[in-house]
Amino acid sequence: MSWWTCAIGLVAALGCTPRDFARREPLWPGEAPGARGTAKADRPELFYYLPPAGKANGAAAIVAPGGSYAHTGGLRPEAFPTARWLAEQGFVAVVLRYRVSGDGYAHRDFLADGRRAVQRVRAQAAELGVDPQKVGFIGYSAGGHLAGFVATACGEQGDAAAADPLEQVSCRPDFIVMVYPVVTLDDRWAHQRSKRSLLGEEAATPQLEKELSLEQRVTASAPPAMLVHSRKDAKVVFHNSELYDEAARARGAPSRLQLYDDGRHGVGLAQRPGMPQMASWPATMLAWLRELGVVAK
Repeated sequence: MSWWTCAIGLVAALGCTPRDFARREPLWPGEAPGARGTAKADRPELFYYLPPAGKANGAAAIVAPGGSYAHTGGLRPEAFPTARWLAEQGFVAVVLRYRVSGDGYAHRDFLADGRRAVQRVRAQAAELGVDPQKVGFIGYSAGGHLAGFVATACGEQGDAAAADPLEQVSCRPDFIVMVYPVVTLDDRWAHQRSKRSLLGEEAATPQLEKELSLEQRVTASAPPAMLVHSRKDAKVVFHNSELYDEAARARGAPSRLQLYDDGRHGVGLAQRPGMPQMASWPATMLAWLRELGVVAK
């Protein structure tokens, strides 16, 4: 079954959570921090897709779906197809099913799950056959915010004094790709459902909104970022991507902005008819990763 067949939905529920991943693991070996229960919704997961024999390029990418941080409905149309495509290109691709506000979680939980996903994959680098300095994070919509959230929260070194061995591993991705991302909580451009999910039960104070807005968080130490957005996006306005790109460049962090005049929100790899411009973004991403030296030219 091809990634696109899965993407258009022959399998319901989690789409192709089917049987084509190499393995599936809980993100947290025990109870996740702040867990509200023991149901599936309280236990985030990782799904591993491995490259075919002889095609491995030594890099890994975590893939996070969209869903306004309220649900992970982007698993089927975005995350799983992207992981399959990345594996075909030689990456180890790891889909992250993170906790969401629909199950009672908020920004601290989202960040905890994103940080731990990077630490888990980096700690498994030798086993997976990847360079621990070539672990990236690709996210769609709210998952794009999560990519930037993790990237701006984590330093290049882990906590050497931590009792948890994984906390000794850096959670900073080596590159991030943010596809039609939620970036800001500024009401002029914010995606309101994602904003509500991030805040949870907390009041929307100016300080908290600033702490959760990526254009306010990015510094010169942020990893290289590529942002992908359609000017026709009717859900998350493309100025979100412009805000991050402008702030990153102003502070000395590498950033590339790809805006398209076709496409829309929620299109994933954009390989459907009618969006020839936006359909080029995966190839553009690969070219950018070659420029960065993440994959060989």
